[in-house]
Amino acid sequence: MTWTFILITIAGIILKFLTSPPSALVGWVLNKFELHPKIDKTNSIITFDGAYLEGDEKNRFINSFNEAQFLYKNHIFPGKEALFLHPETNITPYIIHYKKKNKEMTLHVFNYENHVDVVKQWKKKTASYTLDSDYLQQVAFTDNNMRNA
Repeated sequence: MTWTFILITIAGIILKFLTSPPSALVGWVLNKFELHPKIDKTNSIITFDGAYLEGDEKNRFINSFNEAQFLYKNHIFPGKEALFLHPETNITPYIIHYKKKNKEMTLHVFNYENHVDVVKQWKKKTASYTLDSDYLQQVAFTDNNMRNA
């Protein structure tokens, strides 16, 4: 009788844990598999056309990148990664080198007037997705105008 009560109690605790896990565990699992990472200012290097972004400009860029709205994932077929990394446009990408713990990734940010394309590389994997950010799109418009002048 006591063993039955102990087994039912343990099964109830396990069932309760599985149906509503602690928020720290849920946050860890979601951060492990998220496509659009939140970038830390101290562990990142941002370059644009060979020049490093620093100071206030770097902070604004990272804040707007972190707050950008994820729109959709672009599917990359095997062998077609180069088409996303080097598209046939005259847009120069922002390149973000980011290191988080033992994970290094490179983000290529292509700014257009109506959206922002991001190509993420880590290990031997490549993923692409589209963001919506007013500040990043505005930066793209001013950078392209300065290049064409």
